[in-house]
Amino acid sequence: MKKALLALAIGGFGIGMTEFVIMGILPEIATALEVSIPVAGHFISAYALGVVVGAPLLTIFGNKWPPQKTLLGLMVWFTIFNTLSAFANSYELLMLARFLSGLPHGAFFGIGAVVAGKLASPGKEAQAIAMMFTGLTVANVIGVPLGTWLGQNFSWGIAFLAVGIVGICAILSIKFWMPEVKIANAGGMKEELRLLRKPELWMVILLTTIGTGGFFAWYSYIAPLITDVAGHSEGVVSYAMILAGLGMVAGNFLGAKLAEMFSPIKAVIIALILMVTALLVNTFVAYDQIGVLVTTFVIPVIAFCIATPIQMAVINTAKGSEMLGSSLNQSAFNMGNASGAYLAGLPIAYGYGIVSAQYVGAVMAGIGIFIGIGVILMRKRQASLQVTN
Repeated sequence: MKKALLALAIGGFGIGMTEFVIMGILPEIATALEVSIPVAGHFISAYALGVVVGAPLLTIFGNKWPPQKTLLGLMVWFTIFNTLSAFANSYELLMLARFLSGLPHGAFFGIGAVVAGKLASPGKEAQAIAMMFTGLTVANVIGVPLGTWLGQNFSWGIAFLAVGIVGICAILSIKFWMPEVKIANAGGMKEELRLLRKPELWMVILLTTIGTGGFFAWYSYIAPLITDVAGHSEGVVSYAMILAGLGMVAGNFLGAKLAEMFSPIKAVIIALILMVTALLVNTFVAYDQIGVLVTTFVIPVIAFCIATPIQMAVINTAKGSEMLGSSLNQSAFNMGNASGAYLAGLPIAYGYGIVSAQYVGAVMAGIGIFIGIGVILMRKRQASLQVTN
């Protein structure tokens, strides 16, 4: 089991690296392809769009095969198009490569979360899912800084070649370490799509999108918060990103513990309450050079307490179509990324300053709390109706 979970973690490492390393080498890509930095930002959006589109489609298509073969195929796809990204010599080619690179992201994590839960001992499902997400969090501590350094000092393409090498390691580990896991599904595509009729599923998806959007409202503008507001030099930003990555690692395992102590939805609500508190506190301490670094660690700890519990909540809601539901939740994470960054950027664009993003994040996390309470009330109502009937 440990080797199988390590295989999933290696895949998660590669996915985390390619998703975030481009943010560190965006100026180099813009210069090489002769586009502006805002236009180069389209490459980030192209990847996110690939995640949103690919998660449900590839999961439904992959249901024809055992999970081990599907995960293997997804990682082969991931490796090919990330490697090709390194050789893209025009805006159009890199846009296409980034979109295609993003397609397997959501399906891999969605299917992988279900497989991890099946591999775990009873009562240890949360820890197994957290183990898979460890790859994503560790990528922010090791892979992203390393890829950024390679891209800045040699060539931006080398960063994507490094992702390709990680992809090859993931392919080999899945091939030789991942056992065959039998997962019951609803049957054909029509049966799978019946899951989409469940209001509770969409409530949880909305909770993921808006609740985690509160974190991305802060994270998207962390660099100017550290330099322009706190007054640090630009060189401190890279160290702050490592600090944030360490917070993600710690929060990932803390979230698994919360999911074991409480129900997954209750664990998410607790984390979101802490998120609102931390973001509001940060509006005061962001002007202090020490205080801003403390919150740079604390906020990711709280944010990644949500990852495992919310994934478990979706899996529990999507009985019979767990892999589709789990993959849809990965799409929701990326929609949270996009919506958080966009909404937090509005008050900044209107001249209210970088700190205003914290208020937007707090509001989004606060709305997530009420959605979580709504999910609990919906479940209680359904339970009472079943007793009555």
